[in-house]
Amino acid sequence: MYHSINEFIADWRMEEALTLKVLEALSDESLGQSVSPKQKRTLGDLGWHLVSALDVMLGAAGLKIDGPEYKRPTPARAAEIVDAYRQMSRAAIDALQEQWSDDKLAERIMLFGFIDTTYAGVLETVVRHQIHHRGQMTILMRQADVVPPGVYGPNEEEGAAIRAAQGNK
Repeated sequence: MYHSINEFIADWRMEEALTLKVLEALSDESLGQSVSPKQKRTLGDLGWHLVSALDVMLGAAGLKIDGPEYKRPTPARAAEIVDAYRQMSRAAIDALQEQWSDDKLAERIMLFGFIDTTYAGVLETVVRHQIHHRGQMTILMRQADVVPPGVYGPNEEEGAAIRAAQGNK
């Protein structure tokens, strides 16, 4: 549970950097990788969802974010998603620092009309939501023949390189 805006921002900066690692590894071609043959949602859609979710989730808690326009179709260029994510993340942090206080984090809110939580709980949900979709993206990246970066540790290729450098197999 976050007790201060700065505590959240410190955590967010770490998660933001990990999300950017994943987004920056996307190729334009990989964006079309679908979740499944029956679903239309794609790897690009998930990346774009990480941009829009910041405004949607924090906006549902009353935060007014002056971020990039996300209510348009998923971009065809991976770099556009990366840039929009950077901008939205920066705008969300700016809005938090300007509009919320540490005391507000303990206040209760009914998020989306059915999730009974606190404002600190909203921030935790935003972080967990991002982690959830980032994990989905790394699986889809493999399916699209894109090597995802290691997130909380080395990926398969990074681990093999470490073992090789240590003389292990």
